[in-house]
Amino acid sequence: MSDEREHQATGGSRAATTTLVTGPVRSGKSRNAEDLLSRHSGVTYVATGPSVDDPGPALPADVGDAEWRRRVEGHRERRPSSWRTLETTDVAGVLATAKGPVLVDCLGTWLTAVVDATGWDDLEAAAAAVRRESDRLVESLCRATVPVVVVTNEVGWSLVPMTASGRLFQDELGRLNARVSAVARHVHLVVAGRVLDLDDAPVVPRDPRPRTPDA
Repeated sequence: MSDEREHQATGGSRAATTTLVTGPVRSGKSRNAEDLLSRHSGVTYVATGPSVDDPGPALPADVGDAEWRRRVEGHRERRPSSWRTLETTDVAGVLATAKGPVLVDCLGTWLTAVVDATGWDDLEAAAAAVRRESDRLVESLCRATVPVVVVTNEVGWSLVPMTASGRLFQDELGRLNARVSAVARHVHLVVAGRVLDLDDAPVVPRDPRPRTPDA
């Protein structure tokens, strides 16, 4: 891919220290992301999902159930004891002050939290909030000077959701994944426990190419 085409596709900004890890559920995304930073001791692990200890009144009651707790504890047990865990959706704020590597897991739960804060009853307002916060997130990745690994989900490989809220989530996460992928230095696609390196794959241009008039 030429430098000019890459510049057009990414809007001219690059997240020079960011690696995006994407893929379907139970593909090994988080394990791959953790392995990328396994040699670092001072990693900040940003958990964007609800806390098992305090899920909050606005979240589903089963967030704190035994199965969810086992999932979260499994993640915690894999991490080195020297890593610091932050349960927050303010990823941009963390990156602005980070002194060492940061692992963000994941963009799907981050996006859900953004919509939760706005409310699912007004999807136009929710979409506007997601795009506004996505701008802030991508800008923070482009300003980051420490290694950053971001985990996300691919939710658009199955059926189109039957509900408007489900379609909003699917569409906005797909857009956000593409935006982060376009600026990231490295992109890994994890499928069935296998890692595909997408670094050399062409980036879809953000704007249509000008058409050549018929002679």
